[in-house]
Amino acid sequence: MAQGAQRTDSERGQAAVLLLGAALALVMSFTLFAALGRALLGKGRYQRATDLAALSAARSMRDDFPRLFEPTLLAGRRPNPRHLEKYVYLERARAAALAGARLNGARLAPTDVIFPDRSSFAPLRVRVRARGPLSVRVAPADGSRRIEVDAAAEAEVVPPNEQDIAGEGGGYPGPFAYRQGKPMRPDVALALDRLEDAARADGVALTITSAYRSDAEQARLYARHPDPKWVAPAGKSLHRYGTELDLGPPTVHAWLARNAGRFHFVRRYSWEPWHYGYTLNPRSTPDSLRGSGRPGDGRRAVPSFVPAAHAAAIAGAARRWNVSATLLAAQLAVESNFNPFAVSPAGAKGIAQFMPGTARAYGLDDPFDAGAAIAAQARLMRDLLRRFGSVPLALAGFNAGPGAVERCGCVPPFAETQAYVARVLALMGGAGGEVAPALEVRLVS
Repeated sequence: MAQGAQRTDSERGQAAVLLLGAALALVMSFTLFAALGRALLGKGRYQRATDLAALSAARSMRDDFPRLFEPTLLAGRRPNPRHLEKYVYLERARAAALAGARLNGARLAPTDVIFPDRSSFAPLRVRVRARGPLSVRVAPADGSRRIEVDAAAEAEVVPPNEQDIAGEGGGYPGPFAYRQGKPMRPDVALALDRLEDAARADGVALTITSAYRSDAEQARLYARHPDPKWVAPAGKSLHRYGTELDLGPPTVHAWLARNAGRFHFVRRYSWEPWHYGYTLNPRSTPDSLRGSGRPGDGRRAVPSFVPAAHAAAIAGAARRWNVSATLLAAQLAVESNFNPFAVSPAGAKGIAQFMPGTARAYGLDDPFDAGAAIAAQARLMRDLLRRFGSVPLALAGFNAGPGAVERCGCVPPFAETQAYVARVLALMGGAGGEVAPALEVRLVS
């Protein structure tokens, strides 16, 4: 009996030791998980601070963007206080990023904020990367432990030519978004952004060789390659709907075949490994573009500030040459205020203010014929947009000549040209109001 009691006491003691060990293990596990949670929260705070820093810089760029186009000098050759040089524009954005990070608990160095497109005339992208040690308290006895944090974010300002500017010419009438200079439906562009992010994470770089094509463009392609297996006739190509993308280079085709479906892109034809189409809402047209104008009056395609007498000509030229009607209308408002008989001191004539040499080059016999001048203007702008791939540069080429733009790769530093570009962009963004273009800020990654 005594021996049994002794054995029971021993077993109870062993059980107590086991329970104590289990409790200690539970406490240690809880402490470990708590420390891990604090570490994750710390990293999350750094990522949030980095995101907000990038957005702060992008908002600064959005607000300052019109000031890049302000003339450097006012009347009497006085400096224009509204004008910003590019380096000031970027430093203001950098300061906004540093302040945004600091307000959200992160410390950045100036070198942590970079502008991937800083070589362009008007940079619109910013990348922020926060790296460094973060102290996390593990337990009272163990003190703090330092972990490395690496958070990155990229934001961009969508320029005026990527806003809801109606495009015409077959199939899908707009609005368009642009990626790598190629037009497409905005929802397709957002899906492409997600596809590109996934590709980039796998070390794959996608290039877009073609996106939306008007029926006029398709007709020219078919005339050069009249094989319907490879080039559809005008009116038959899926590219007219703004949903189709030709993607390259060939080295990415295998990756696309494995991954494109996750982002609602499908390979359309077995013999074209580069052609992918977006499969959600393939024929939709935004209600905002259906308009209330009567068929054939041209009012649906042009801004409200256009006189009724010129609406149909602008809409028809936009369709014919696949150029935004909003762009053409804003130019005409700035060039002549829609006066078909305007003559400038330099000798430019008509509603589109053609110089004699340019008029002859585009077959414009009578620059005072408003319809013919608008058609020539649309053709010239189509050529300039293709040449420079940028609305501001194309506008500068229209005003100052393409040679001046090519020599500097920028909007030339001529007060008249910079003021002209700024006014046209303002009209495009403000639908007639003298306001800055309505730019959009978004977080890319």
